Amino acid sequence: MSRLSRLREQLSTRDQVCDGWLLVTTLSLVLIGWVMVTSASTGVATSLTGNPWYFSIRHGVFVVVAVGITLVVLRIPLAWWKANGPLLLLGGLILLALVLLVGREVNGSKRWLSVPGVPINVQASEVAKLCLIVYLAGYLERFLPQVRRQWGAFLRPLAVMAVVGVLLILEPDYGAVVVMTGCVMGMLLMAGAPWGRFLLLMVLVAALGGLLAVAEPYRMERLTSFIDPWADQFASGYQLTQALIAFGRGGWFGTGLGNSVQKLFYLPEAHTDFVFAVLAEELGLIGAIAVIGLFALLVWRAMAVGRRAELAQWPFAAYLCYGIALVIGAQAFINMAVSTGMLPTKGLTLPLLSYGGSSLAISAAMVGILLRADIETRQLVRRQQPTAPKAKEAHA
Repeated sequence: MSRLSRLREQLSTRDQVCDGWLLVTTLSLVLIGWVMVTSASTGVATSLTGNPWYFSIRHGVFVVVAVGITLVVLRIPLAWWKANGPLLLLGGLILLALVLLVGREVNGSKRWLSVPGVPINVQASEVAKLCLIVYLAGYLERFLPQVRRQWGAFLRPLAVMAVVGVLLILEPDYGAVVVMTGCVMGMLLMAGAPWGRFLLLMVLVAALGGLLAVAEPYRMERLTSFIDPWADQFASGYQLTQALIAFGRGGWFGTGLGNSVQKLFYLPEAHTDFVFAVLAEELGLIGAIAVIGLFALLVWRAMAVGRRAELAQWPFAAYLCYGIALVIGAQAFINMAVSTGMLPTKGLTLPLLSYGGSSLAISAAMVGILLRADIETRQLVRRQQPTAPKAKEAHA
């Protein structure tokens, strides 16, 4: 056995109850997120509340709740999610409609529902992401042959996404539209739908995106500021230029934990949407690459869980894991791309890292589903293995 083979054998989780790498990666991201939220929010918390640890304490509570949610989801069989997929989708649509009627407006967007009597706000789009993934996984299991051959079966999930997209645009929450549309398209692609359909849809989506961009002046400002943020660095390009300054100050090894200057009222939303910029300033390029590597490992292990389920002839679990991997990967990529100036500014949190109860809770639920799918798949494979020799003997 070669050295590489021995190393792969030592790192393998084949004989474990679940994928240990998935669990360790998730916990690492959550703990790094708590540390960075604490570091990035002290100045803002002192200014708003007089308590520098206000956001850190709240985020710590969110972390404890998220761990509890993961443990609860671990006890729910995937059969329950499969049976209740349509109801969950309906619930997600109702939440998206409610937020337009009674939602709390922040910075010109209605994205949050307040819970009466409790200081908690629920972001409807985060819940809708999970509901849509669960529904689509069940749909693909039921209509997989038709999706691969018929236009009607292929377009029905996109029609559902169109309804969700309209509700999100009315909030407005364009970042969620991009993430959820990409997830739906990715799940259909991994289900084996023909490539030609995607090329046609990409042309249509690009045309529609162009129309939406020119329909409102502020959207064009965002696009132009993204192309050259320094042209108007104190107005439309302010957030991006401050984020880029944070990356520049960080260098290779960073200024040290807690030593960020940009978090001191220069960089808006430093502990939420732009926490990655503060991380890069304090931990440097090495720290930023390490976090990117953790996200890549998380997505890879989620895809591996889905692949094992697919090989075990369990399509619902497979497409559910694929959808979760796509959502987490896409949202993480877009958030980090926005912080580094690769994409226009979007109001998207960094999963498992940014401050925010809704995002952390739904991300924790997704990880719980991944772990449950992995456990059930391993149990299914073990039940199938002893029957294989018996089947061969019977055939002989």
